[in-house]
Amino acid sequence: MTNPETEPQEPGTERLAQAVLTAEQALIEFEIAVETFRVEVDNFSRLHHQRLGPLYATLDRLDARIAEAVAARTGDPEDLRKAQEAAALVEPMPGIEQLFGGWLEEDGFSPEAMAMLTGQPVQPPKRVRPSDAARKAYRELVRKAHPDLARDDAERERREAFLVRVNAAYAAGNEAELAELAEEWAAGPVPAQRRPGRAEELYARLEWLAERKEMLSRLVAELEESAIGSMIRMAPDDPDALLEEIAAGLRSQIAEREARLAGLVG
Repeated sequence: MTNPETEPQEPGTERLAQAVLTAEQALIEFEIAVETFRVEVDNFSRLHHQRLGPLYATLDRLDARIAEAVAARTGDPEDLRKAQEAAALVEPMPGIEQLFGGWLEEDGFSPEAMAMLTGQPVQPPKRVRPSDAARKAYRELVRKAHPDLARDDAERERREAFLVRVNAAYAAGNEAELAELAEEWAAGPVPAQRRPGRAEELYARLEWLAERKEMLSRLVAELEESAIGSMIRMAPDDPDALLEEIAAGLRSQIAEREARLAGLVG
């Protein structure tokens, strides 16, 4: 990374080098924010599926049974067609991977799948919310080990491989592992200083940083516009409460459909 305070500069490139340094640091901070949001979206998506998925499935089954009961009463061809369409939404037999997608592990069914198959209570997914200490440790590690600070391809690969482990520890909220990674990085080889770049190199660097920022901005937009991202933005301080509110509404709809079905078949 170009450092105008410690490295000599070609005449007229000092301000350009400072602009590169500022852009590098800004990009790193932006990448930290993007990864933090991505982890939140991923965790919330799993929790959303666990808590609300069964309720939506119950509604689909009730709708199919109501449509079937209505068709049995009226015998109307249109009602029969609607009943067949509703049944098709809940009755098709998927393939094994589709049926157990996300539930199969290398050594067989996941604990959640086994619980469902054996009638045992399903444990909710662990809610991972990195603590303030984990966030601080993560930010410091990314600032120090970010691949954009590498001087050559070998150093970039070393940093990228290290940050894969950092990101995994952060996603799991593992403060102890982040602390160990910090010690590992501190004990590792000190990156050699990059030689002063020419003005053309600095301009190329700025262009690359701008392209990287644009790519990350598109990723943020995709996350924010997704269904899960939109829900998180609706209740950023307490997304769990929003889930419970939605679940309450779904349970109310289930009760209404159950009452209607009872009236049709009673």
